[in-house]
Amino acid sequence: MSRYIATRAIRGANALVAEAEYMYQQALVEKGADTRVAFPNTAYYLPLIFGMTGMQIETIGQLEPVLAHARELLHPMPSNNHWTPYLGETLDSGMATLFAAEVIEAIRFVYGLQPEPLPGFQLAGGTSFTSPDMGENGNGSNGMDGHLNGPIDDIQLRSWGIQLVDGRMPGFAAIVGAAKSNEVAVKIVRELQRRNILTFLSGNVNGRSIIHQLQEEGVELGYDTYTVPFGTDTLSAIYALGFAVRSALTFGGMKGGMAREILMYNKERVFAFVLALGEVDDLKYAAAAGAINFGFPVIADTVIPEILPTGVTTYEHVVSMPFNEIDGTDDLERAELLVQKCIEVRGVKVKVSNVPVPVPYGSAFEGEVVRKSDMRVEFGGKHSRCFEYLYMVDLDDITDGKIEVVGPNFDDIGAQGHMDMGIVVEVAGRGMQKDFEPVLERQIHYFVNGASGIQHIGQRDIAWVRISTAAADKGFNLEHFGKILHARLHADFGAIVDKVQVTVYTEPDKVQDWLAKARDAYDYRNKRLADLTDDAVNEFYSCTLCQSFAPDHVCIVS
Repeated sequence: MSRYIATRAIRGANALVAEAEYMYQQALVEKGADTRVAFPNTAYYLPLIFGMTGMQIETIGQLEPVLAHARELLHPMPSNNHWTPYLGETLDSGMATLFAAEVIEAIRFVYGLQPEPLPGFQLAGGTSFTSPDMGENGNGSNGMDGHLNGPIDDIQLRSWGIQLVDGRMPGFAAIVGAAKSNEVAVKIVRELQRRNILTFLSGNVNGRSIIHQLQEEGVELGYDTYTVPFGTDTLSAIYALGFAVRSALTFGGMKGGMAREILMYNKERVFAFVLALGEVDDLKYAAAAGAINFGFPVIADTVIPEILPTGVTTYEHVVSMPFNEIDGTDDLERAELLVQKCIEVRGVKVKVSNVPVPVPYGSAFEGEVVRKSDMRVEFGGKHSRCFEYLYMVDLDDITDGKIEVVGPNFDDIGAQGHMDMGIVVEVAGRGMQKDFEPVLERQIHYFVNGASGIQHIGQRDIAWVRISTAAADKGFNLEHFGKILHARLHADFGAIVDKVQVTVYTEPDKVQDWLAKARDAYDYRNKRLADLTDDAVNEFYSCTLCQSFAPDHVCIVS
């Protein structure tokens, strides 16, 4: 254990606990002991405190024993002539830091200082809505202007559950600080999105945060893009650890107070890491020590002492990778190599789909919204018709990889224009069955949405697709819809699909002809499904896929 790291972390922990105690006393006087204190939209009180201690904090007065416990975990800084190991003292101080940080953030909620205000900022997918042009306040906004995200609510945590279970979301990254440049910040986030890694943003260096950098570059941040801005100070990183605790409580069958079990669950099942960008101060060292308790390693892009032996983490604990010394041809390649190192150190298992399109591609873009002002062209919605139809054929009837556009492309359509479109997908395979058609057809929504700058809403004959100006400028055209579907159907359903052929229709007469055929198929499927009950089948199946993330969960499938 590095004495330098121990000294900085313990010093940072002592300072933060003292600050939390001061804020607690101030709130006690100004707000009163009975004032309610909580994070919004969670059943887990202050989640990290609840998970680690079992304390159900509901009022300001109940924070006192938490701070007393944090004070007990603190240690004096190592003396210059003290060379015995101090890993335990450092980890204790790290946990005290996390308790103090959550107390401070909770008090900030009482004072209305959380979520952190940021003028001009707008979260992507901050609220639930169906139209990209209309929000709760009726003016095209999502109702969350001017504030960062703050803690993730329970509903969103559960909505990500299946992606955490099936591997589409292999882990999460907590980025603290600011990148060397705006371009590097964007590249780091895009590399994480390409790998479908959930990204939490917080912290700053000399007042400048990676959140500011991404905002300046027009990168959408929010639940829908897997990139969640917590706050521009280091304390807001506590929300990432609270998310980790709630993952164990929600999916792992843990209860409040099962500290060891929660920490082990995170080490073994939650593949997360901390990426410290820029200067690392005492508070960041202290918070990093807290993260290491969870088995989450810390990677820094500056020169800091390293802790390479394994133990609390699966592999290295602290890795220094000075950005300018990374062996890359330019800063963008260095950023890519930095992300690769983070994944390697934590052992994150990622699956990257190689989809031949001119825009970034990955599940992280599935919820991206293309607003009218950013739109090049749309299909469906108020002014045009769009449908999608997938059906099976014999192996000899189609050519694998054949993609055809019947009708004009959108080159001659004016900016923010609209046109009819039908996407017809023919699949063939020895293991393919007619019953699989609607299942594969529904995947069109997810597959198309994976392209950056493409928005897909709805299904069947109420599909609504938008292509952004940025995507069109990079060369995205209608043929790329076929390339996406061909690549993803083979990658995800290769066991049953041997051939995929896609035809995109924009010629009005052809659109109408195929729409009629598609509606006949929809009607047949609806009637068949209406007559299907559990009593009509003889076999039931058990599924334990969820146990990779939720050990006590079993599904029964008819």
